[in-house]
Amino acid sequence: MSPITLAISAGCPCGIGPEVTAAALAALSPKHPDVTFVVHGDAGALSDAGALRGVRWDELPRVRLAPATTLSADERRPGPPSMAAGRAQLVALDAALDTVLSRSADALVTGPIDKAAVTRSGTPFLGHTEHLAERCGVPRVVMMFAGPRLRTTLVTTHRPIARLSVELSREAVRESVLITARALRTWFGMRSPRIVVCGLNPHAGEGGLIGREEIEVIAPALDEARAALGAGVEIVGPMGAESAYRKAKDGRFDAVVAMFHDQATIASKLLDFGEAVNVTLGLPIIRTSVDHGTGADIAGQGIADPSGMVSALELAISFARQGRPRP
Repeated sequence: MSPITLAISAGCPCGIGPEVTAAALAALSPKHPDVTFVVHGDAGALSDAGALRGVRWDELPRVRLAPATTLSADERRPGPPSMAAGRAQLVALDAALDTVLSRSADALVTGPIDKAAVTRSGTPFLGHTEHLAERCGVPRVVMMFAGPRLRTTLVTTHRPIARLSVELSREAVRESVLITARALRTWFGMRSPRIVVCGLNPHAGEGGLIGREEIEVIAPALDEARAALGAGVEIVGPMGAESAYRKAKDGRFDAVVAMFHDQATIASKLLDFGEAVNVTLGLPIIRTSVDHGTGADIAGQGIADPSGMVSALELAISFARQGRPRP
């Protein structure tokens, strides 16, 4: 196998990101002799995390630390992040991303970021997905949560509920379905993927009785997606979200396309919390991430579960080994 390099941003230095990164690499690095892991984060936070989990960074095979910042002990104290820690998160993320964009690394794996802390430090930040799309210069990306029981993507991500009916467009729905289908074929190896698309309103609008977005926006977008994809991809919908997710859980569909953030994440976290991987589709790079937050309430206690980071690293390795075009 060709050698692979993963660039990892460890996430918030005051949260569990450095800890789960240390624990995950201690478990994974001996198992993948063809993979080099480069960790970008705060020098002190990474050192603290190693000590907390009994991990000697210099003894892990093919693991290199690339400190992006050097915070004081007070600035990186476990718990709610300081303003300096807010800035440090973005510095580490951009440093890791730069290595992938320059082709010094094959994939980006990200730890959890405190979005509000980044914004308070001076840079408006809606989330990894939006930031990576802007940095990579792509007009549309799609967030996917891929777990052992469910795969789901989102048409809109971190948007206020009050604006959804205004911002939901036929183009956004169509492109999200197309990108989802291509990812299922390209990265997940499905020749004939089956996709169900949720409605925006309860019961998919009940034929227009409780909303017309399904009739005027979603259904026409699905017709356009079917025409673009041709035979071999099944697209069903718009369907009420509760039915769509139940059928997908039972194996009827390979992926669910949701209209908004919580419509997807509630189902994903109920079924696959700790095992699902956040994948950004539509970028010119591979990017995976944990599906959990910064865990400020348990940071520094040595009890954070690294399984989400293990899953994110494993999926990034799998995608990188395929060497296929990006969806």
